[in-house]
Amino acid sequence: MSRTRLSGVVDAALEVTVVGSFSRAGYAVRSRLERWRPPRSLAGRVLVVTGASSGVGQAIAEELARFGATLWLVGRDGVRTEASARQARALGDGAAVEPVVLDIVDPGAVHEFAGRVATVHDRLDGLVHAAGALYPTYRSAPDGNELTVATGLLAPFRLTRLLGPLLRRAGDANIVTVSSGGMYTERFDLGRLVMAPDSYRGTTAYARVKRAQVVLAHEWARRWAKDGVASYSSHPGWVDTPGLASGLPSFAKLGPLLRTPAEGADTVTWLAAGDARREDPVWTEGFFHDRHRRGEHHLPWTARAGSAEDGPRLWEWCESRMG
Repeated sequence: MSRTRLSGVVDAALEVTVVGSFSRAGYAVRSRLERWRPPRSLAGRVLVVTGASSGVGQAIAEELARFGATLWLVGRDGVRTEASARQARALGDGAAVEPVVLDIVDPGAVHEFAGRVATVHDRLDGLVHAAGALYPTYRSAPDGNELTVATGLLAPFRLTRLLGPLLRRAGDANIVTVSSGGMYTERFDLGRLVMAPDSYRGTTAYARVKRAQVVLAHEWARRWAKDGVASYSSHPGWVDTPGLASGLPSFAKLGPLLRTPAEGADTVTWLAAGDARREDPVWTEGFFHDRHRRGEHHLPWTARAGSAEDGPRLWEWCESRMG
């Protein structure tokens, strides 16, 4: 990536404005000034992408297929997941793409899926967690956990744990979690992570889980770095997706300011392809937006003392919730 003093100044200015950074303008300016290059060839690399049936997840799958990856595409809706796989194969000129109809909050189905992957491959080069949703009212997952937490945190934790042996065997695997800029509005507080039914607010629950995803991404890196596993989190900016329209209709009114799914998927694809490992300095963890590692606190009250223990505590909490 070509980074000059000018591009650095412009990037910093965009980041301060937030609107300039998260909107389509940020992507357009940065990609041109820094002369972003496509990811390297992914021929022979095997990746799993969740949330691949629509929005940013589908765009990630299409880009990974375009560069030759062998893909397992996980989605809850059978028709849309099959359609996403067909599109990925077409863009990848016949790339090996396997659609998997799976509700990631179903523990038994996730166990079965992980076992299926292990029977076909002896390693896994990448895992992209793009599944997620903003639920306006309190709902419970089949295992009894609040659905926002179950979908955005516990399900990715379970799947990563189950696929862990394959990831560690690869020697240079990349885990990428698609977070959200909304996480900047909340501090990590394990005691407040799960909202009670009588005080539940969908946007708050979503932002808290997105903050927790960033904490957990660091913990994967801390635990598995010795095996060559990199773990990143990334926010795509404001992207025009069906999820945005249904979960945050006020943002959907931004229209031309919104990014396309492909623009929102760019940095996640770049990370999943392993290109952050070829930067100077080399990055094997961190929170990213538009191919830059970003600070994780824009608001002073979201940072607090003792945060070094957040990762281990969250890991143990997820294990206990997972049974």
